[in-house]
Amino acid sequence: QVHLVESGGGLVQAGGSLRLSCAASGRTVSMTATGWFRQARGKGREFVAAVSGYGGTTYYADFVKGRFSISRDNAKNLVFLQMNSLNPADTAVYYCAASRSVYPATTDSHYDYWGQGTQVTVSS
Repeated sequence: QVHLVESGGGLVQAGGSLRLSCAASGRTVSMTATGWFRQARGKGREFVAAVSGYGGTTYYADFVKGRFSISRDNAKNLVFLQMNSLNPADTAVYYCAASRSVYPATTDSHYDYWGQGTQVTVSS
């Protein structure tokens, strides 16, 4: 079993930055692909970014390319999502998800474990 806890969400003005963290515990977490997804109120969950278990491969949704960056520190069982140039459309609950595979993917069905989410609100 893998337990995930997100942190770092909050309220920020448009153009600002936030850094989300995903703390993982459980077996073999350092080699599991990890993704970030988000869900805005009244909308479905959408893929944001993902990183392979060893950190060498990353995927991004088109709408965050050049603004968000995903990284991981396997020694500390942490995965980060650095979010810059935030705009109100980025307002959502952000979820961290881990897969049993070391390879990342952009579909939520690829991921086996999910955190509870952290709220990000961007004001205009």
